[in-house]
Amino acid sequence: CGGSISNSSGMLQSPFYPGSYPNNADCVWEIQVENNFRVMLTFRDIAMQSGRCHYDYIEVYDGPPHSSPLLGRLCSGSFPTYTSSSNMMTVRFHSDSRYTFRGFQAHYSSIPADHNTTLLCLPDYMRAVVSRDYLQSQGYLAQMVTLNDNRCQPTVTSHEVIFNIPYNGCGTIQEENNDTINYSNMIKVTSSGHMIKRKKDIHLHVSCKMLQNTWTQIMYVAEDTVDVNENQFGRYDMHIGFYDSSSFSQQVHNSPYYIDLNQNVYVQASLHNSDQNLTVFVDTCVASPDPHDFNTLAYDIIRNGCVRDSSYATYYSPYGHFARFKFNAFEFISRHPLVYLQCELVVCRLGDYSSRCYRGCISRSKRETSSAEEKVNVVVGPLKLREGSRNAGKIK
Repeated sequence: CGGSISNSSGMLQSPFYPGSYPNNADCVWEIQVENNFRVMLTFRDIAMQSGRCHYDYIEVYDGPPHSSPLLGRLCSGSFPTYTSSSNMMTVRFHSDSRYTFRGFQAHYSSIPADHNTTLLCLPDYMRAVVSRDYLQSQGYLAQMVTLNDNRCQPTVTSHEVIFNIPYNGCGTIQEENNDTINYSNMIKVTSSGHMIKRKKDIHLHVSCKMLQNTWTQIMYVAEDTVDVNENQFGRYDMHIGFYDSSSFSQQVHNSPYYIDLNQNVYVQASLHNSDQNLTVFVDTCVASPDPHDFNTLAYDIIRNGCVRDSSYATYYSPYGHFARFKFNAFEFISRHPLVYLQCELVVCRLGDYSSRCYRGCISRSKRETSSAEEKVNVVVGPLKLREGSRNAGKIK
């Protein structure tokens, strides 16, 4: 029921399809394909409680569910096809507590986007690329393309004009909008005539929008000159590693990392991004012997910001881009040959006390019910009990 999907194509269906779906279901699928591709979703079967779709329904969003336009809400009738404007689409299935039916089945695939202009939001800068063939088709030369701040020059190749635009320079504007942080700039394509102009100037507005841990990348052309939309989604560049002491000066690169029972394990999560006004929060950390399954057999160290292991403690970090904590090597490690750690990290605006980063422990009942709440998932390990350590004989 729901989850993040990154394959280029696949199938979605309601729980237990083609059997009857359960009551009170709320499934959210986030489909994210490669950059500069779009998601095409086609419904093949819909059998749900009909009417005005108030009770059982499917919603399709053009991107993340909390900040994107609703493409459609359906529960019966024809089998439509939806195409995203970016490389991300969200599908939500909801049922109430009354009637139940067969549900739905849909197929999705990725299709190439228009490659006249592309945009990629990287950790330190956004890369905007304009095709020279596109410029030539509109009657422009590569020399006519400049950034809003003309001191930042592009790289011109035989096929493209490439701008690497930093988030903290070249005239990039930073704006806050609720839980979204926007970084925007503008590329100008100007005709050569000063007194008499035969063609309109083209303004390429580029912006990277940060929604907790999701980058929304948008490029569009203003003034109805050309209808171009390039929306992309990416993930933060996050690293998590073990350290040998509370000074966090020496990272442990050994794999597996051999430890003693009750030894302190020091962990640092770091965000690689040029915007220094961001901060990192450790929401959840879970240990498991299986690096691909942190549900079946798992040990909670911290969950939803609530400390579950008494040895867990945080450390002061001089920079918001780092989150530091420690825990003791617990009995759980002595029962399994290798143990992995999965942490869910949230990125917020520094000083935004209404954001998740400043709200601490939140019980499950108080959290949003959507399974698509944005987080960065990082797995690190394995940890292995050192031979000769106390109780080491319990390793199986």
